[in-house]
Amino acid sequence: MTTKATRAVGVDIGGTGIKGALVDLDAGELLSGRVKVATPAGAEPADVLRAVQSVLETLDVTDSDIPLGVAFPAIVKHGRTMSAANVADTWIGFEAEKFFEDGLGREIHFANDADVAGIAEARYGAARGVDGLVLLTTLGTGIGTAFLHDGVLVPNSELGHLQRANKSGDFERWAAYSAVEREQLSWSKWAKRLQEYYSHLEFLLSPDLFIVGGGVSKHADEFLPLLKLSTPIVPAVHRNNAGIIGAAALGLAHEAGVALR
Repeated sequence: MTTKATRAVGVDIGGTGIKGALVDLDAGELLSGRVKVATPAGAEPADVLRAVQSVLETLDVTDSDIPLGVAFPAIVKHGRTMSAANVADTWIGFEAEKFFEDGLGREIHFANDADVAGIAEARYGAARGVDGLVLLTTLGTGIGTAFLHDGVLVPNSELGHLQRANKSGDFERWAAYSAVEREQLSWSKWAKRLQEYYSHLEFLLSPDLFIVGGGVSKHADEFLPLLKLSTPIVPAVHRNNAGIIGAAALGLAHEAGVALR
């Protein structure tokens, strides 16, 4: 039987949805069904907090003895959100970790959503045991990135906001999966945008492996074979659950007072 020492709750807050589950951190697998609610319109802190409370109540994991990690689409430093991609500007400079701890009545660990997906893939997935530089990209409402070197996370990389060469705007709006839905792009047309993005990353950073996460990774066979890169590129093992699993792993590490490799 799984003990409390090997399980934690992970909540993954995104621009369009908030997902949560109880996670077995020995196996890196969900112990419960995944609960998902829509991200409130405007994504103001108080509204997002209420949505997270709803997720925890549905999971029946409001017990503060179970560690909790929360992933969020922003730069996070010392529990404070320093950016606001696809959420309200109110989050910029906001003491998010303390706000959630006060609102939920429990200790939590608050971290960037792509970073926690990277932790999940490093511990349990496609980046496990991979030496050198691994870049995980999450393709969803925006583009999140996790920068891993020899299995160690370098937090808060924001490579989705790299500027396109000789063009206005960054890669995130132009190449995220939301552009497919917004502009009704075919897989092949989207792949041309991804080609430009990953070729740019390849030129700048010479990675050893690309990992593609986010919900669209379940359709990886539709677009990854269309890319021509020198660097291997593979879908995330944990697909759209990586944020939940990584957040739970960080929540347990925070509870135990240890660092994660």
